[in-house]
Amino acid sequence: MLTFWAEYAWLPGGLAEAVTIEVAGGRFTAVEPDSERRGEVLAGVTLPGFANAHSHAFHRALRGRTHAGAGTFWTWREGMYALAERLEPDSYYHLARAVYGEMVQAGITSVGEFHYLHHSPGGRPYADPNAMGEALIHAAEDAGIRITLLDTLYLAGGFGRPLEPAQWRFGDGSLEAWLDRVEKIAVPEHAVIGGAVHSVRAVPEEAITAFACSTEGRPVHVHLSEQRAENEACRAEHGCSPTELLERCGLLGPDLTAVHATHMAGHDIDLLRRSGTTVCLCPTTERDLADGLGPARALAEAGVRLSLGTDSNAVVDMFEEARAVEMHERLVSEQRGRFTVGELIAAMTRHDSLGWSDAGRIELGARADLVTVALETPRTAGVDPSAVVYAATAEDITDVLADGHRIVADGGHLRITVGAELTEAITELWA
Repeated sequence: MLTFWAEYAWLPGGLAEAVTIEVAGGRFTAVEPDSERRGEVLAGVTLPGFANAHSHAFHRALRGRTHAGAGTFWTWREGMYALAERLEPDSYYHLARAVYGEMVQAGITSVGEFHYLHHSPGGRPYADPNAMGEALIHAAEDAGIRITLLDTLYLAGGFGRPLEPAQWRFGDGSLEAWLDRVEKIAVPEHAVIGGAVHSVRAVPEEAITAFACSTEGRPVHVHLSEQRAENEACRAEHGCSPTELLERCGLLGPDLTAVHATHMAGHDIDLLRRSGTTVCLCPTTERDLADGLGPARALAEAGVRLSLGTDSNAVVDMFEEARAVEMHERLVSEQRGRFTVGELIAAMTRHDSLGWSDAGRIELGARADLVTVALETPRTAGVDPSAVVYAATAEDITDVLADGHRIVADGGHLRITVGAELTEAITELWA
């Protein structure tokens, strides 16, 4: 058994002081506020482990290479396709291991990997048809993070258009072939296998409908209304918004997470609310790609559950994602205090949309994930501990436990040298 004494800890009821936390078998076995100091001291504010609900690990290799200059999401996408062509299972493993290591150092204990890089360049399946997905699962294990592999259905290059050559390695040709391949993925203890529809433009309506009937009980994700152009093309093709199309196909529901939901139209928000669909906001990517500002406050007020993701990994910092939700709303509304600290932390720690419903809370019986943030750094010195989310960055995290295992101590990853591995993996990809 491990015993910790947290100076401050964020419990389900809010911030508590002098909290003794006991861990055994990867679970919290005792949580006692206002207790006498005993065990290992966690100095600062200790939070539940963070959930990164939307990641494309390989996009990390684009950081600092696509940010400058003019363009849109669609021009950025060409650079992303060029990078995708360079990846093979071994290079993908080495890159993802380092990226997931960076995430763990940033306090992330579960990641939802939106995985569509399935086959070899040119679209030919590998001898092991899941070699790329298994590389991600192996990388996550080595980095000390749980993974939800959101294996992605990708069948079209746009409404009524075949896949482009750069997209051939994304597609399985049919829903049946996708299902057959996904069923062959081995599922270790640190992984959940979910599913995803890439977008309404990449999967025909009839396939979305059949997909919705084939994935019951699994976490399912979809890119939704990320750009205005997608909304316009969907209306031209189907006479409705992407959200309305997903409702028609039967995909909306408690198992679904809609990623971005930036450009909601008409009664889209009400459809998400009524169906129990979760929305994953990715503010640092959405602003990097000039996608626009989504209706975060309107979604929350309607009762839609919010989660957060690092998406393209232009930034890996869940504090920055959470702050951006509030700050972007301030810019739109010209008012402050649009979200409470509790609402932001709830979004940072929403593991249930990834199939880990027993994580994200420091309470008896939950998975023992802890993230400790120092209060004496140049960024956090003097802050109110209850508002650390507004001051801290990933650099202020000193300790991370995932499933009761210490992965980060004194700010450093205990298993891998993250900076060196990222440098090596990315340099080799662009060589």
